[in-house]
Amino acid sequence: MSKEISIDTGTYDVNENVHKITDYRCVSADMQHTSIKERLYLHLDMNCFYAQVEQLSYDLYGMPIYIGGWYKGDKGIPRGIVATSSYEARAFGVKTGMSAYEAEQLCPYLIGLQAHYEKYKGVSREIEAVLNDFAMDVEKYSMDEYFLDLNFMKDKDRTEIKEYGEQLQEVLYRETGLVCSVGISYSKTYSKLASELHKPKGLTLVLNSQDAQDTLWPLELDEVWGIGRKRYHKLKGQNIHTIGEAINRGYPPFQDLFGPYFGKIMWEMVAGKDRAKVLTDQQLIPKQLNYMHTFSNWSDDFTHIKGEIMKGVGQLCYRMRGYNLRARQYFCYLRIQDSSNKGLSFRFNTEGFTNLDDYVFYECMKKAAPRIKGLLKGGHTLRGIGVGTVKHDHSGQQELFFREDNRKRRFCLVQDAINNHYGQQMIQKASVLDSVPGKTHFLDRS
Repeated sequence: MSKEISIDTGTYDVNENVHKITDYRCVSADMQHTSIKERLYLHLDMNCFYAQVEQLSYDLYGMPIYIGGWYKGDKGIPRGIVATSSYEARAFGVKTGMSAYEAEQLCPYLIGLQAHYEKYKGVSREIEAVLNDFAMDVEKYSMDEYFLDLNFMKDKDRTEIKEYGEQLQEVLYRETGLVCSVGISYSKTYSKLASELHKPKGLTLVLNSQDAQDTLWPLELDEVWGIGRKRYHKLKGQNIHTIGEAINRGYPPFQDLFGPYFGKIMWEMVAGKDRAKVLTDQQLIPKQLNYMHTFSNWSDDFTHIKGEIMKGVGQLCYRMRGYNLRARQYFCYLRIQDSSNKGLSFRFNTEGFTNLDDYVFYECMKKAAPRIKGLLKGGHTLRGIGVGTVKHDHSGQQELFFREDNRKRRFCLVQDAINNHYGQQMIQKASVLDSVPGKTHFLDRS
């Protein structure tokens, strides 16, 4: 029986290098309240958050800026993509996901900046501190989006609820210098939709069915949380385009398309009948953890690619330890630079449940190495990698035929303790230094 290791690792930043775009948390039963009583939610969206922070940092108010590009070569040709842009830039047609080169063609005097996530995380902590003074339960959905449980306000009249939202916006601006949009509604989904309606600095109340009919029913269904391009295409095939049309048709078409359980819950979200919880940090344990990274430069160097996999495994295992999760089934994705072939993926298993880098990296490279060499021999260059869990466990139950090496675990926990106190890259494996050279719009990578 191995001795229990007791090391004070400090607080894990499980959202380190995590960029949520369409994280969807309302469809499983454990994310919903069991009771059907009336509720009230607030959704807060920091308008163009990264751009706002940089405008504040460098006194660039009124200037068109974008975050996410980097420059390459003597000619200074912009490379990379637009992560976000200010409203001044958006007026010229600059959009998220657009290439930096295209963005600067639309607006020649556009200011391009690299993202600085440590700065944004610091500001995000300031925002969270303000919000914690306004509600007991605050869900940090991402660095720039939050949900507040306002059940204590649900019996107040419309004027009081509006004043509450205005006061929150005022205090947040006074404390951080940043503006936000707020949506307040009886449904978590509807609060998110409401906050999108009037940007920047908007405050929208959807407190009853008439409010919803006037403001939300005309919206296209792909505006709804969790309905992406493919699902929207299927719904349009049933002649269902808007929220109002979906409500009038009822849930059977959704069940026909997406299954009896998931289809009905999706329709309930569209109809504002979801009973989603405001999830605190203690409740937010992802069903899957992964790390994805696109290189700034294509690579045909095996050592550099191996270094990137080591980096990815390190960050994946760090998050697993932060959540107190282990896994023995993992996946790896190798993305290649080829318009007709996106690359390949494979699964691999460790000997038993673990969250230690050495075990995961060893088993990953056993399968990754021949595949990488085969791709390079075939003339391909690699553009990115991904690693993640297929299924994980948080029971902590010991296994009969597998035991982690105590020295390896102690080393990882001591490393975590130092990094959690002094910064994530204070101690790292030497092989990470072999990763693909270059910069990306993630300032703290590569």
